[in-house]
Amino acid sequence: MPCHYVIDKVRRLVISTGSGVVTFDELMEHQEKLHNDPDFNPKFNQLIDATTVSAVDLTRSAAEELTQRNIFSSTSRRALVATKPAIFGMGRLLMTYLEMSDTPSETHVFYTLAPALKWLGVDASAIPAKRAAKRCSQ
Repeated sequence: MPCHYVIDKVRRLVISTGSGVVTFDELMEHQEKLHNDPDFNPKFNQLIDATTVSAVDLTRSAAEELTQRNIFSSTSRRALVATKPAIFGMGRLLMTYLEMSDTPSETHVFYTLAPALKWLGVDASAIPAKRAAKRCSQ
């Protein structure tokens, strides 16, 4: 899975983007790289753009493990955007696990970007179509 992220310190927003097939190892690597990035602040909100993700390869126990390792604070809002019903459903499952974790974040899953940005309190015009991103996986 090509995975990228951008940390927008001005808007206090992390934009994570994935594509193709997403695996547990790639998601864990993404968390680790983001957590170790000097620009990362756990109080920032997160936009997860999964509009080009084709599949998520996670077992139930892997999904629980991933969400128990939440690197965002309980005051963060996290929005996932997925256009495919299967990815949307997996996003709902992950967000439910996040809400039940030791450090729950306020989460929501959307089918389109505009309502996700509105929910996060971000002006859509402030998000450039092309973003300089840091690669999460080799």
